[in-house]
Amino acid sequence: MSRYIIRRVFLLIPMLLIVIFIVSFIMALTPSNPGILILGERADPAEIQKLNDELGYNDPFFVRYAKYVWNAAHGDLGKSWKNDNPVIVEILRRLPTTVTLAVGSILIGLVVGLPLGVISAVKQYSPLDIGGTVFAMILASFPAFWIGMMLIILFSLKLGLLPSFGIGSIRHFILPWVTTSCAFIASQLRMTRTSMLEAIRMDYIRTARAKGQRERIVIMRHALRNALLPVVTILGMDFGSMLGGTVTIETVFSLPGVGSLIIEAIRMKDIPVVVGATVTLATSYTLLMLLVDILYAFIDPRIKARYIKHS
Repeated sequence: MSRYIIRRVFLLIPMLLIVIFIVSFIMALTPSNPGILILGERADPAEIQKLNDELGYNDPFFVRYAKYVWNAAHGDLGKSWKNDNPVIVEILRRLPTTVTLAVGSILIGLVVGLPLGVISAVKQYSPLDIGGTVFAMILASFPAFWIGMMLIILFSLKLGLLPSFGIGSIRHFILPWVTTSCAFIASQLRMTRTSMLEAIRMDYIRTARAKGQRERIVIMRHALRNALLPVVTILGMDFGSMLGGTVTIETVFSLPGVGSLIIEAIRMKDIPVVVGATVTLATSYTLLMLLVDILYAFIDPRIKARYIKHS
């Protein structure tokens, strides 16, 4: 098992090299001038040219790429062209907001989507199943920014119960959590229902019922545990996507997260921040998927045995 984990960690290296190359190449195609961003448009052209040379901006693309990879390998993601702060500091300053938003949304999605999916599968074709399916379709149909704005109009402007922007307290995250969790609830409900329907039709479920096991034990101990593998996969993928894909929600609710940091850096042509934040999110996503693979072993002993055998 440990050898498998080590191999997966080493696979991060080529993935990160590809991510850095793609993002750097795309940003290199956009017109920008760090000397002007730092010194201002009215600065002496000679000083601007000198600063660009010091930053390596005038070097060939592959030279800049190699230097960035070397520095990143030593923990240096560069400095922001906008405010001269280390990129890692800018990311760490914004990361807690994004993680708080993602974790809260995932928890809401699990608490709501997982039980509804189980109920829909157990009560197949019943009004509860139909209602849950329709509910999932409705949540998946509306875009997140529209849901967010409707919640702001209702709970902030009309009722005055919750703030519509900022991160001053937990109350500021309630509306963003609910907004972000809607799509996750829909995906969890549908995946749990599909996986549970497949599990409860297996022979071992019929055997457990034939032995007189109570239905709740059959569903929760036998069927649900074996149905969790695809659910955990969706959980990991959605959580990783939320870390980097909450740009819309952060914009609607004015949350200073990593997503909004990337958007601001793209607008300002702040290439070190764009690349550094993207690499950080890509690394986080890959580590989350590795964690999902490890969780598989605890959910299904057969997978753990295969890991040990291959180790």
